[in-house]
Amino acid sequence: MKTVLITGATGLIGKEIVKVLHEQNINVHYLTTSKNKLNSQENYKGFYWNPDANEIDASCFEGVSSVINLVGATISKRWTESYKKEIITSRTQTAQLLFDTITSHDFPIKQIVSASAIGIYPDSLTKYYDEEDKEKSDSFLGQVVKQWEAAVNQFSTIGIKVAKIRIGLVLSKNGGALPEMAKPIRFGAGAPFGSGDQWQSWIHVKDLARLFVFAVTNNLEGVYNGVAPNPVSNTELTKTVAKILHKPLILPNIPEFAMKLVLGEMHILLFESQRVCGSKIEKSGFNFEYHHLEPALLEIFS
Repeated sequence: MKTVLITGATGLIGKEIVKVLHEQNINVHYLTTSKNKLNSQENYKGFYWNPDANEIDASCFEGVSSVINLVGATISKRWTESYKKEIITSRTQTAQLLFDTITSHDFPIKQIVSASAIGIYPDSLTKYYDEEDKEKSDSFLGQVVKQWEAAVNQFSTIGIKVAKIRIGLVLSKNGGALPEMAKPIRFGAGAPFGSGDQWQSWIHVKDLARLFVFAVTNNLEGVYNGVAPNPVSNTELTKTVAKILHKPLILPNIPEFAMKLVLGEMHILLFESQRVCGSKIEKSGFNFEYHHLEPALLEIFS
């Protein structure tokens, strides 16, 4: 039976991926920095690692043919200079430890499927980005993704296939941005951000989990955008959430300077615009369950 090693398996996306893998009778090994999260079941086995100390239980790779790499400190926390470093090192240092362990033990890993982010694409209201676009954002998020992808690309130098999934706004009831976005709307205090014209390239968490497993089971290689086929404006997203929650939107749009005062540099998460195309993964044979925003939100808020 196939076994996949996951980093970040206990996070929002990782939990969904584990469910899909188990549905397809694929065993899961996972790495965790928390010893109290170690579990040992027939199809779900935990292994300890401490990337800061360069420690890893190398037996996590035994019987493994593919790695799903999701680990990385959340970007939804105030970007102090020290935390910015943590955002980057939590992605690059962990990839390096995986690489070094595989090479030093000569483990026969065939593929790594790594999370990435659409933050690599520059802010634009007019461009429609696909995986072939070479222009990169010079924002902090752009820098993070460039270093993250570079750290993962080195696996190809030892004959391992590398697939990178550039993830958009993940919609889930269990975490991420959506519950935070819905809070003020539930209290009648919701409003679009800035002009509201900025594009939000979104994906339902269940589709994202299926997409990662599809990449593994089809041995994909290269860059794929992890976004649904129909991006929407921030205004449309806000209005659709309000409609499903049966709440009015009566306040004026929230100005950018106000959110900059509250969030600092992190406010770009709300105001940058990336309209991103998800057709490459569809052409590879993947079928989205949630193509349009409203059915996705109805499933989440039902």
